[in-house]
This record gives sequence, structure tokens and C-alpha cells, in this order.
Amino acid sequence: MRAAVVSCHVERPLDDEVWTRFDRLHAHPPGGFRIATLMRPPDGRAGEDESRWLSRARTTSARGPFGLHTHWTSPEHARPTRGEPATRVRAEVEWLLEQGVAPRYFCGGGWYTDDAVQRTVRELGLVDCTATTFPLRYGASARVVDGPQPGLIPATHSLGMLVRAVALPDFVHVYFHDTDLLDRARRVALALALRVLARRRPVSDLDAVSAAFGR
Repeated sequence: MRAAVVSCHVERPLDDEVWTRFDRLHAHPPGGFRIATLMRPPDGRAGEDESRWLSRARTTSARGPFGLHTHWTSPEHARPTRGEPATRVRAEVEWLLEQGVAPRYFCGGGWYTDDAVQRTVRELGLVDCTATTFPLRYGASARVVDGPQPGLIPATHSLGMLVRAVALPDFVHVYFHDTDLLDRARRVALALALRVLARRRPVSDLDAVSAAFGR
């Protein structure tokens, strides 16, 4: 499949400065991409405001692909340190559905996954984006695949990798973090890289790619 898609790991959705920058970019995306929002839910243990989070989630989900980005330990610590990771994923999806916000995609924080998480994601009918086509430092708890598959759309490039890339594969899925937008140099690099990418590959989105692979 020859296409390019973009997703953002929204890890600080209640930080007003970060959200304002992301919201502006999401509403007017460089290159015409429908940027997928993979959003960390509010953490009640940290006293995060659920109503404000839901307002922002509804705004961004109305514009384009929307998914869950689980941070298992805390807002600042993505990977699990206790409990059953799959149970946390199921509970977060159920809460989102109760609030009328239906995620279609899932990406584990810190690229964490395991067999139970993958099984739960499939059972919930989500498309899994917790995989890459390049090795990660996390080892066995990360997943490396060759490319898109039914129910699985891996990331192929970080922002830095995209900026440095000379040759590109047929399918490109570039991801970035909302916090990248706090740095002017990274904001400029992202905007330029996405405009260039839009000239090198057909612009698509996660919805179109998942449909092409039967999910």
C-alpha cells in the first residue's frame, strides 16, 4: 500500500499550552493530513479534570481518527509497574464508551504490549498501533512488524526519522508527541516534514488504512 498517515500521542491533554498548540495544528494540519489523536485518558489518582478532558476529546474526535493511549503507571510514567496491563486497557475503553467517546485505535504508552493486551485490544475491536517497523530500546515488551496487517497499523517513523529520511517505504506512518509542539524548532520541522511527505506519498489516514486491511 502506497500511502502516508500521521498520528499524535497526546500525553498532556490538560496542559493548556500544549493543548492549544495541538488543537491549532489538528484543526489546520500541514500537508492536509487528518492527524489521528491517540489520547491519554485522565488519571483520577492524579486529580485530573475528567469533564475538561472529555470536552477536548470530543473536539478532536469529531475531526478525525481517535484512539486510546494508555499510561499504565502515571501521567508521567507510561509503562506498567504494577497491576494487570490488559485490565487497565479494558477499564479505560469501557469508561470512554460510557462517556460517549468511542476510540477506534489503541497505542500502549512507552510502546508496551504483551499477549493479554493484544488479545484485549482485538476483543474490544480496536486497531492496534502499538508496533513499529524499526527496533526499539524496550526489547521484548515492544513489537516490531514488517508493515500494516488486519487490525494492526505500525509506526514507521518518528519525527526525527522522517526529517532525516532520504528513501521512504511505500507506507509511511509518522508519529509525534504533543509535547514536541512546545519547541519551536520541532514545530517548524514537523510542519515542513509533513508538507514534504504529502508530496512524496498519497495523503491518507488511519481510518482509510484500517479499512483497506479489513478492520
